[in-house]
Amino acid sequence: MLKRTHTCGDLTLDHVGRTVILNGWVDGWRDFGGLVFIDVRDRYGLTQCVFEPEVGAELQAAARDLRNEYVVAIKGVVAPRLPGKENPKLKTGAIEVRADALEVLNATPTPPFDIQSGEANEELRLTYRYLDLRRPAMQEIFIVRHRLAQLMRRVMTDLGFLEIETPILG
Repeated sequence: MLKRTHTCGDLTLDHVGRTVILNGWVDGWRDFGGLVFIDVRDRYGLTQCVFEPEVGAELQAAARDLRNEYVVAIKGVVAPRLPGKENPKLKTGAIEVRADALEVLNATPTPPFDIQSGEANEELRLTYRYLDLRRPAMQEIFIVRHRLAQLMRRVMTDLGFLEIETPILG
């Protein structure tokens, strides 16, 4: 198994030339004949990976078979994107990973709704709550709640309070 060396939000132009391994969900894919682009997402961000013809027909075919929400590990070398192809909306928009290895960690059926947009009725989102929790809006809520609880604990600790976890009595 390819073990992650960086998260999808870590990579910048400072990493150009380094070999990295990313683990995450397939967020999108594009096939332009000779080039296959895979967007890999984790909780830290999104990184574009490109499978060039030089990687071989077998690896390109495996990349073409990927679908949204597959869990993958991709190994490759960080490279700057071509001039004019940068994406200023992404933290990693100045780079791409030129892939030379791919491992599908988990193939999944097509999700019942587009996870990134969240454009599904509430009943469907609640039925598939485990998928809904992957949406960026939901993740932001978890991050805010975590930071608030962390702040409250720090303040209470500074005031000399002690947090006690009691067993459930039945």
